[in-house]
Amino acid sequence: MAFKNRKANYPLYETLPLENMRSLVEGAAKRYGDRYALSYRTKPSDAEAKHYTFRESADYVRDLGTELISMGMRDKTVAIIGEASPFWIFTYFATMAMGAIGVPIDKEYSAEELAAIMNRAECEFAFISPAQAQKAATIRELVPTLKCVVSMGETGFEGAEALGVLRAKGAEKVASGDTGYFDYEIDADRLASIVFTSGTTGKGKGVMLSQKNICSDMEQGIYNFQITDRTLLVLPPHHTFGSTINIAGHFALGCEIYVSSGIKYIMKELQDFRPTHLILVPLFVETFYKRIMSTAEKTGKLEMLKKLIKVSNGLLKVGVDMRKTLFKSVTKNFGGEIEMIICGGAALNQSIIDFFESIGITILNGYGITECAPLISCNRNEYRKTGSVGLPIVGGEVKIIDPDENGEGEIAYRGPNVMLGYYKEEEATRAAIDEDGFFHTGDYGKVELEGDDQWIYITGRLKNLIIFSNGKNVYPEEIETDIQGVYGVNEVVVYAGESKSDPSKEVIVAEIYPDFDGLKAHGIEDAKAYFTEEIKKINQKNVSYKTVGLVKIRETEFPKNTSRKITRFAIDKSID
Repeated sequence: MAFKNRKANYPLYETLPLENMRSLVEGAAKRYGDRYALSYRTKPSDAEAKHYTFRESADYVRDLGTELISMGMRDKTVAIIGEASPFWIFTYFATMAMGAIGVPIDKEYSAEELAAIMNRAECEFAFISPAQAQKAATIRELVPTLKCVVSMGETGFEGAEALGVLRAKGAEKVASGDTGYFDYEIDADRLASIVFTSGTTGKGKGVMLSQKNICSDMEQGIYNFQITDRTLLVLPPHHTFGSTINIAGHFALGCEIYVSSGIKYIMKELQDFRPTHLILVPLFVETFYKRIMSTAEKTGKLEMLKKLIKVSNGLLKVGVDMRKTLFKSVTKNFGGEIEMIICGGAALNQSIIDFFESIGITILNGYGITECAPLISCNRNEYRKTGSVGLPIVGGEVKIIDPDENGEGEIAYRGPNVMLGYYKEEEATRAAIDEDGFFHTGDYGKVELEGDDQWIYITGRLKNLIIFSNGKNVYPEEIETDIQGVYGVNEVVVYAGESKSDPSKEVIVAEIYPDFDGLKAHGIEDAKAYFTEEIKKINQKNVSYKTVGLVKIRETEFPKNTSRKITRFAIDKSID
């Protein structure tokens, strides 16, 4: 489409030298000083937001790091458990800057699950937010190596001092001449963080990352895309997409980060804070799209919206951009100032990308994986390809393992952001990183060359691959993308049905969680019959071995991890 402004030889943006987490924080303070770095509400109902400037943030990290040194945390594994907040961010920065090994863990886990991960990592200290305080007693009981619990917030709880108290003690030490924080010589290549993958197919692994892995990922990634001035942090901070890109990378670049109070407050926060770009996973983008279309339909303006898009796209082809004016009433519901969404974590339907582009919001689809800290590739602000997850970051190399006749095979990646290995899993590490240093991603896809540029296309996850007895392979993500375009589909998962009575029976199942209200508004009462007919139309376009043989309707949404990815292993795939 003409408005995608594809530009060959598109120049790289300027980047920053990001050696380690301490220099990242201190460098941002020197560059941006009294500009707001972090904004948040203590309670969602608060009328006014609170703020930390870049200088205040660096001072907090320095003071906290100084006190953590005196507490003996250097070289120790330290659990970080809580929702996104300035205090989570300060803890994340400080633990690495003073030489501890941070272990960010999903706050949604039960106390027993948290304890199990902490035992695997042999954690001696834990930072737990007040909202998760009820889990602390069980954690203390089940983690014998645990020496100290800190309340990661403005208030303490039983047996845990507040982070602010530790910061104040550190500030006194700094005022008295303690220079231990800055005197510590950081080895950027040593283990700095263990990230336990939540996984969508079962038990996760502990991904060992160094400060070089994390900082180089951002330093090299910044060459590829340019962010705007304000963003909203909605991603879970324990995941590298949130911690590396939305927190560390944006802090380094001087972007004001408004820390969301939670999913149910996002729409109000978008209007209050008016971010200029967002970092999201596809589920959020799909939800925004469905909200826009549903609102337009309910107000009788859907056909008008479609006509305006056609008019706008026509004007764009001749160089006239009227999108801000034509779609002002649509974008105001999202704050009115969003220019761009950087999206990654799963496939996103191209029609949704095109829709947002049509109304003036550019979506840069990217690709990453925890083991690569996480960014591997991204489309660029004015240089992108339909269906592609973009170009590798500068310094990264991509190759395809055992490509078939179509050039498709497993994607392998090599670069300074590739993990040190899996924690205490040497065999798994050897299986994942080959002798040449390429990490085998487990994703299947291809690379298309355009001059010196490598455009990456992803077909699906090898672990999700459906392998039939006749030797045919089907990637469910391909079919799911088609089905997502059917009206009334909220969520869909495609898999091989498992017949308990007849193991030889092979059938592709499309399990759908519908938009029941939307279907009802269209007079559709029998969801299964409706979707069966719609999927027959999709089947006609696909080769025979990719046809869906059974439609299942579910009443509730699919189980998900906190990265908002569907946990496929938790789905009952029986068809009897």
